[in-house]
Amino acid sequence: MKYLKIAPILLWVFITSCSTDDSPTIPRTVDPDPNAGVGVQDFMWKAMNYWYFWQAEVPNLADDKFPVNAAGSEAYTEFLLSEDNPADFFTNQLRFGEDRFSTFNPDYRVLTQSLSGINKSNGLKFGLINPSGTTDIFGYVRYVIAESDASTKNIGRGDLFRGVNGQLLTESNYRDLLFGDNSDTYTLNMASFENDEVVLNGEDVILTKQEGLQEDPIFLDKIFEIQGKKIGYLVYQQFLDEFDEPLNEVFGRFKSAGVTDLVLDLRYNPGGSVNTTVLLGSMIHGTNTNDVFLKAKWNDKYLQVLADRGSDVRRFFKSKTPAGAAINSLGLNKVYVLATRASASASELLINGLDPYMDVVHVGDATRGKNEFSVTLVDDRDNDYVYTPSRVNKIPQNNEWALQPLTGRNENSAGFFDYTDGLNPDVPLPEDLANLGVLGDLSEPLLAKAIEQITGETGKRDFTVKMPIEVYIGSEMFTPLRDNMFMNTILDEQ
Repeated sequence: MKYLKIAPILLWVFITSCSTDDSPTIPRTVDPDPNAGVGVQDFMWKAMNYWYFWQAEVPNLADDKFPVNAAGSEAYTEFLLSEDNPADFFTNQLRFGEDRFSTFNPDYRVLTQSLSGINKSNGLKFGLINPSGTTDIFGYVRYVIAESDASTKNIGRGDLFRGVNGQLLTESNYRDLLFGDNSDTYTLNMASFENDEVVLNGEDVILTKQEGLQEDPIFLDKIFEIQGKKIGYLVYQQFLDEFDEPLNEVFGRFKSAGVTDLVLDLRYNPGGSVNTTVLLGSMIHGTNTNDVFLKAKWNDKYLQVLADRGSDVRRFFKSKTPAGAAINSLGLNKVYVLATRASASASELLINGLDPYMDVVHVGDATRGKNEFSVTLVDDRDNDYVYTPSRVNKIPQNNEWALQPLTGRNENSAGFFDYTDGLNPDVPLPEDLANLGVLGDLSEPLLAKAIEQITGETGKRDFTVKMPIEVYIGSEMFTPLRDNMFMNTILDEQ
């Protein structure tokens, strides 16, 4: 397996629900024949017709497509019957062609738990690589979740694997072997680099998934004292609002220690809660609640609703956490962010939201390019289809599907939002599979490069990238939604 040119095969991001105050009432639309058995498709169409960001660009979602009369009901029923599988109906009939991230799950519990970082997982976070010109796949470990099954095994960051259960990974089998329904326990066949190839090395690691594993997004925090500077370092893996208070405590330690510079490691962070993003921005820069952090753009239908209510589409820097604690802000005018193609959504929103106010030095690689947010929708029409935990008893047992469609885009206070190709680094440095290093170690290449930018010392380390790659994070929790890719869920709007 040569690895001269590496192609990405996975994306990973997470999304969570957005519950709005004083939610609007969805206008009346046509109903299908109640005996047609298309309740799921009916929910999907009505929810997407109201909330979808690209509703006006999808002819099948047009407000006037099905008149509210008997003829319209008949045509609507026939349309809903066009796809027996709700997943195919969503993908083929409702999703806009340029939409890369809207997704769904037949069980709202699975989706909403994953949005809180709770999954059935063995704790191994890995990337998968398909060397160009081949159908081969190999994996590499990015990190291991604490207190998981993987954390008890002889496997860690930088390790390679080439097979599962004695079968070499290929484009045609990796989904079933790593993510299939029967893969709760599997044996990874480990590998090594030899003569520019990834080959089996005879070592095996058995891993078992456990229900309800929750990852603490605060993976690592440290303070380094170098040349009279106190440098805070935080590895933050996902924007989860359940961990807002511990996150503020980390910044309390940074503040008490007199941290003068901050390296924020988002290289594997796929996104998260917008509220948490604003909070983290406030912890980094400041707590002036008159300063705009972002402005949200919804579809025209919902923007009119907001305008009629006099609602503000802006979000401002914050001075307190959700629990009422004062935000421990460092008040910095410069921050160093480690980001890669695995950094998406809220990670990019943080960079973009801070950019008008401070110097954000991006070290690493171009980010994923997701500037949209989403809402979790379920079959609860009386709540405008918005998922709300206190209303799960209103979700019909015969339709437990959940949608996670893109419902808008965020722009910063200067009006910039156009980064669908990703945010480019100020200091380019792709990760090197031959030298991933140890997260938090001063010799780890990306951290070392950021510290080099802070101290001004150059030439101290070798930053040569032996193996440039573009890879997105992988894990055992993906669900394939298209034949040629994994559609990732994105934790975005809170």
